Amino acid sequence: MELPWAEPYRMKTIEPIRRSTREDRAAWIREAKYNLFNLRSEQVYIDLLTDSGTGAMSSAQWAEMMLGDESYAGASSYYKLKDSIEEVFGFTSFLPCHQGRAAENVLFSALIGVGDAGAGKVVPGNSHFDTTKGHIEFRKARTIDCTIAEAFDTQADHPFKGNVDLGKLKAVLESHPREAVPVCILTITCNSSGGQPVSMENIEGVSALCRTHGVPLFFDSARFAENAYFIKTRERGYADKDVRSIVREMFSYADGMTMSSKKDGIVNIGGFVAFRDEALWQKASTFNIMFEGFNTYGGMAGRDMGALSVGLKEACELDYLESRVGQVAYLGGLLTEYGIAVQRPYGGHAIFVDARRLLPTVPKEEFIAQTLGIELYLEAGVRGIEIGTLLADRDPDTGEERYPALELLRLAIPRRTYTNDHMKYIAAGLANVKERAASIRRGYRIVREAPIMRHFTVELTPAE
Repeated sequence: MELPWAEPYRMKTIEPIRRSTREDRAAWIREAKYNLFNLRSEQVYIDLLTDSGTGAMSSAQWAEMMLGDESYAGASSYYKLKDSIEEVFGFTSFLPCHQGRAAENVLFSALIGVGDAGAGKVVPGNSHFDTTKGHIEFRKARTIDCTIAEAFDTQADHPFKGNVDLGKLKAVLESHPREAVPVCILTITCNSSGGQPVSMENIEGVSALCRTHGVPLFFDSARFAENAYFIKTRERGYADKDVRSIVREMFSYADGMTMSSKKDGIVNIGGFVAFRDEALWQKASTFNIMFEGFNTYGGMAGRDMGALSVGLKEACELDYLESRVGQVAYLGGLLTEYGIAVQRPYGGHAIFVDARRLLPTVPKEEFIAQTLGIELYLEAGVRGIEIGTLLADRDPDTGEERYPALELLRLAIPRRTYTNDHMKYIAAGLANVKERAASIRRGYRIVREAPIMRHFTVELTPAE
């Protein structure tokens, strides 16, 4: 008999979570102005808002927390992290930051500039995520999405939907002068297209185009280990290679990286920028000191740098990745059995529900994916996040709504946190929403919104 799959860890500490009634939840979401970010954590039964900083650390990571060196300059914890970054990625120059968007702020200040310095500049890539796009557009530059067309068909079975369309990228690079393209950003895995990976072949192709045109290539690397796992399991020629060697090969094609360490670093806080070019590291150091802190701590406590130095290595362990990606696929399989359309193949960190297919009668102007997120919360106390029109923001030039090709509800699974029984509960909750989907005909309208990255603080009211 073949032995069944089991998690490659055992639980040492648990955190109670609270059940609630539908009446409770209806009152809470109304008080939250129908913004799932505004809910208190104790008002949520299963929290899938994000996999960022919400995972469980290992005993080895907690041991490093106790050894944290909090010296302002030259802390031993910094050098532990430096060694891990060089070992895992091959970069010798890096700047610690307090989280991923801070790393983007430092990098784009150095590459694009500050203030309105980005006017007339473009940053190509594969479906830039919200904070990446926000930092670029805040500097008056524009993003150009070069993701392959298959990424926008949730039912297309393409193994690497995070791939860049090399023809589109080539056209961007050839139609703009070099000084107008300060950087190309490759997100691995690509969050906005459903946690979808980028193949090694595509990484190499993007790198070759960027080098031909003299444009630096930086990876948004929050989920680098999951991307390497998909290369191992889906790309020809990599099945017998270990994850660590795949990671090193991936990053050999990059000029640098940003990292939100709260994902595949498996820590609660932290990030960094790493560089191949020493001169660019020096330039970025000025902004890091201004925005984050001295270069050997950069907004991170020593104990968190120590935990991250361990987490980067643990994230590359095959047993861990099989468990991690397997649990996401388990939820995806349950939803597919219920007839709920999700982005396929299943991604690495989350299941992305095709909200437009589930709620076909809700007008696009009334935020379809946000409506589905609210309905799932009302039904089951499960909190997800909208990846759709709210997140897309308005066009900064015209102020008009930008309607993306996909309206997705992301269910992001924290690392080493929930069991498969929780996955069954989540799937049953969505199945119940599906049963009454025909009666959900209206969504929500905006009462108040911020000028950029509005989805974090937007206030809504039911459309009538």
